[in-house]
Amino acid sequence: MRSTITTGLLLVWPALALPACGPGEPSSAAAEAARDLSTGTHVVLLGTGTPNPEPEASGPATAILVDGRAYIVDAGVGLVRRAAEAADRYGAESLTAARLDIAFLTHLHSDHTIGLPDLIHTPWVAEREAPLKLFGPSGTVAIAEHLTAAWEADIENRLGGHQPSTPDGWRVDAVEIAPGVIYEDDRVRVTAFAVVHTGWPEAYGFRFDAAGRSVVFSGDTAPTEAVVEMCSGCDVLVHEVYSATTFRGRPPEWQSYHAQAHTSTVELARLAVRARPGILVLHHQLHWGATPEEMVAEIRAAGYDGPLAYGRDLDVY
Repeated sequence: MRSTITTGLLLVWPALALPACGPGEPSSAAAEAARDLSTGTHVVLLGTGTPNPEPEASGPATAILVDGRAYIVDAGVGLVRRAAEAADRYGAESLTAARLDIAFLTHLHSDHTIGLPDLIHTPWVAEREAPLKLFGPSGTVAIAEHLTAAWEADIENRLGGHQPSTPDGWRVDAVEIAPGVIYEDDRVRVTAFAVVHTGWPEAYGFRFDAAGRSVVFSGDTAPTEAVVEMCSGCDVLVHEVYSATTFRGRPPEWQSYHAQAHTSTVELARLAVRARPGILVLHHQLHWGATPEEMVAEIRAAGYDGPLAYGRDLDVY
């Protein structure tokens, strides 16, 4: 059998009608659960973690919900189960496994892609009917081919055995992208832009324009002017970050890497002042012992006084 691959919330400012909370306090679960995510555009953090196995943070993954459809950015570990948890908490049918059928990869580091087998195969077992549409940098097609080939015995068993199955839900339509508009339908337009992530010839951020809102994802990146240009007053900027204070205690070789691959709290503050987002959401946080309150304080001390949230798994914006 051959796979068919197509090439091609810690809130520190009021945000989206959720109550503002003090540092370290979660937003009201009752208020979150009462929200209607079936219409309009919403950002749901499914995983805010890093390569470090932190129990409270699943791997990096985010859902943009637009009028009842989910668009996934990155595929960190735990993606499908976090989506199911969000679907149950918020009554968001678009996040049930069978409805997860389109995803975008910022780059191919393992922590951003290790959930791909889950995203390919679990929703199919949950009766997804359509192939997964997958957009990402060069190498995305090869990953999709390998991940369907690796589960060939499982696919053959489910297709040819007694278990009911849909004929195409296991397939992946993978598209390798370049900067510019990479996807558009009647709900959303997705634009990719190049960012700087040391060692990767291609790494991307994304801008989503949908239902009157604009959402920008930095992906993993050193400070780059492209984020300022693509946000330029966007409604939500989801940006990775590391603590500038605890960074100084890292070994020299790690300091050299992180300075070229990621963005410090001080650098992000300066960038956000010029990008002017409706709200800046910290994501994929490397804290190395710094608390959320301390990371927020670092950004404030560096001059950013706009709306700001320390993102946690299952927060909604």
